[in-house]
Amino acid sequence: MSSDAVEQADELAAKLKRTETLRRGSSIPGRDIVQVRTEIPAGVESGWHIHPGEEVGYIVAGTVRMEIRDQPTLTLHPGDGFLIPPRTPHNATDLGPDTGLMLSTYLVETGQPLATFVH
Repeated sequence: MSSDAVEQADELAAKLKRTETLRRGSSIPGRDIVQVRTEIPAGVESGWHIHPGEEVGYIVAGTVRMEIRDQPTLTLHPGDGFLIPPRTPHNATDLGPDTGLMLSTYLVETGQPLATFVH
C-alpha cells in the first residue's frame, strides 16, 4: 500500500472497513480520483448511500448483492466489475459465507464527502 494510504473517514466507515489507498487531483478541474479498498463482513450491508461522482468497482473476493436505484439488482462475484453513476443511491450486501472485498475507484467532486447515507 502506498504511503498515501489513510483510513477513510466518511459515513460508511462505521459499518465497513474502508481503506483509502490513493487520492490525487484529476486532470478534470474540480475532480479528485480516490481509490478505496472495502471489506464487507458476511451478511452486512453498506446501507443506501451516494457518492459525489462515478464509482468504478471490482469484486476481489466474496459474493456481493449490489442494489442500484432504478437498475436491476446485480449479484457480483470475484472478477466482476460494476459502475455506479454520480449521486445514484445504492446498497451493497455481502451474501457470505466469507467477507466480501472490493476495490473502487471514484472520480468525485473535490471537497465533498466520499459517501453520504440517503433515505
